[in-house]
Amino acid sequence: MTMDYRAMLPIIDTRRRHLEDLRISVTDRCNFRCVYCMPKAVFNSQFHFLPRAELLTFDEITRLTRIFVSLGVRKIRFTGGEPLVRRDLDVLIRQISEIPGVEDLAMTTNGSLLTKEKALALKSAGLRRVTVSLDALDDELFRRMNDVNFPVAKVLNAIESASSAQLDPVKVNMVVKKGLNDDAVIPMAAYFRDTGIILRYIEFMDVGTTNGWRLEDVVPGKEILSRINQQWPLEPVPPTRPGDVATRYRYRDGKGEIGIITSVTHPFCQNCTRARLSPEGLLYTCLFGQSGTDLRSLVRSQKSDQEIVSSIKAIWENRTDHYSEIRSSLTPGLPKIEMSHIGG
Repeated sequence: MTMDYRAMLPIIDTRRRHLEDLRISVTDRCNFRCVYCMPKAVFNSQFHFLPRAELLTFDEITRLTRIFVSLGVRKIRFTGGEPLVRRDLDVLIRQISEIPGVEDLAMTTNGSLLTKEKALALKSAGLRRVTVSLDALDDELFRRMNDVNFPVAKVLNAIESASSAQLDPVKVNMVVKKGLNDDAVIPMAAYFRDTGIILRYIEFMDVGTTNGWRLEDVVPGKEILSRINQQWPLEPVPPTRPGDVATRYRYRDGKGEIGIITSVTHPFCQNCTRARLSPEGLLYTCLFGQSGTDLRSLVRSQKSDQEIVSSIKAIWENRTDHYSEIRSSLTPGLPKIEMSHIGG
């Protein structure tokens, strides 16, 4: 018997948070070695990435997504690693886009593989929006940060390709680390002002255990906002919806907007509506999670959709995550999942 997904009710966790967003990491591999995410010292030729047989297949991802949608998910985002490293991603996007109830389908990418042809193919498959990671405009600094000598010009071309393909609104994410690229805050704002592209500044976070995070390396969102406001006055913009993680501001002269994501200095755990699915099918209910729940084994053991629904409901309804609210001297060093494994 086919399960009637329309009959399912949204689920709520112990802190009254609905499940509305699903981030799907399609691969744990990436062609960059960004110093704040996948440092070469750890992710080198000796590092063991997941073998292909352990990755969820496209059909398995589609089935799980359909189940998540039945439980209230409306927004899907593809992440990695670098999602475009996964072959034929447009095939998966088309499958997911055809699920009734999916209202938004987006992807976060480093832009290295996002050509004009690829952007058009993704748009045709059903992708609606793209966010490109870019941490500096200075080519030497950017190459140093991605640590694979990749030129900034190619990422800027990728942003233009996404915009031309109408994967709008195109967003750019900049992770700001003190003493590394915080001098790029104003140049980045200047470059993207009046382009229609939304630049979002992200505080350097202690995701995983390999990026050498220290609180003193964090540039507070309030400081970032102050720097930009002194140059170009800003005013706040109401959030689109309660689960939005970026605080929005627009330039008073009408030349666009920026966002600031302050997971460290101003946590937003109370409004978090996100679940994360790892490449091998582990379900995480927090970006800073220490362990996930194996959904792949349920899928591959021929469990029914209803049985999988029951498992996900139990996980979410007992969810207590609020890591960013309890971050302290006791939390650094916890064995947290790496951001490269489950996306940002």
